[in-house]
Amino acid sequence: MRPSWVSLALLANILCLCQSYTLRSSVSWVVSSNDVVEDGDLSEEVAPALLVDSAGLWKQAYPSSSVLGDGAESPGELVKPESDRAAQLSSRLFSYRLEKVKKSASSSPTPHQETAKTARYIAHYSDWGYLATISTQDKIKGLPFGNIFSVSDGPLDNSTGVLYFYVTPMDNTVADLKSNPYASLTFSEAEGEFCRQMVYDPEDPRCARLTLTGKMVEVAPEELEFAKEAVFSRHPVMAKWPVGHKWFFMKLELIQVWLQDWVGGTSLIPLEDYFKATPF
Repeated sequence: MRPSWVSLALLANILCLCQSYTLRSSVSWVVSSNDVVEDGDLSEEVAPALLVDSAGLWKQAYPSSSVLGDGAESPGELVKPESDRAAQLSSRLFSYRLEKVKKSASSSPTPHQETAKTARYIAHYSDWGYLATISTQDKIKGLPFGNIFSVSDGPLDNSTGVLYFYVTPMDNTVADLKSNPYASLTFSEAEGEFCRQMVYDPEDPRCARLTLTGKMVEVAPEELEFAKEAVFSRHPVMAKWPVGHKWFFMKLELIQVWLQDWVGGTSLIPLEDYFKATPF
C-alpha cells in the first residue's frame, strides 16, 4: 500500500522540526561587549532565539588540537551557526557590559609550592563557589546541603581573602545558616581555562581545589560599602536584582583553609599565612 499524501506531509513536518534544534552546552553563553538584555527586552519574538548558542559543547570543553589530534575536526565545528540576529540575542542572556568587568583570571596560575599564594589566587579569581551547609529542610534535616553562590573577595585590583555574598532570605541556604551559621565554601580551578588547556580532569590533584570553612555572618554597617563594591564590581547584574527579595550581604569568617594543588597530599594553611599572601 502506498502512503497517502497526508502521511507524507506529516513525515516532512517531523523531519523539518528535527533539523531545527541542536544540542548545545548549557553553560557556554557568549557575553557581548555591546549589549545588555534589559527587563523589558524579553519579547515573545526574542525569547525563542535565546535558546541559540554560538559555541558547541565539545568545542567549549577542550581544544580540538589537544584531544582530537591536529588533523581531526572538532564536533563543535560541524554545527552550522544560526542567523546573526539569533546569535546576537543568545550572547546577551544574563550578560552585562564587559567594560565594567576586566578578565577575571590570570593566564599564569601561582606555582603549586606556594600554597598560601595559591589559595589566595583561587579565592580571588573565582567568581563563584559551592557552599555546603547543614540542612533545615524537612526531608534532609541535619544532612549536608550544597548550593552555588556568586562571590567576591574584593574588586579585581584589591584582594582581601574574605569572601562576600549577596543573599536572600528566600534561599534554603540562608535558612540553614540561621539555624547553624557554619559552612564550607569550595572552589575549583576547573572553573577557569587552566585545567581545560592542560586537559586536567577536575578531580586531578594538579587541578587545584580550595575549601574555606568558617562562620557566615551578616556584614556590619561600617563594612557594607566595601562589600557592595566587592560584589557588584565583579557581578554588576546583581545590582538590578528584585529588591522585593530583600537581598543582603554576608561574609565568611574563616576557621580553616584547606588546599589540594598537587600530587602527594593536601595542605592546611595557617590563617596568618593565608592573609599575608597575595594573589597578584
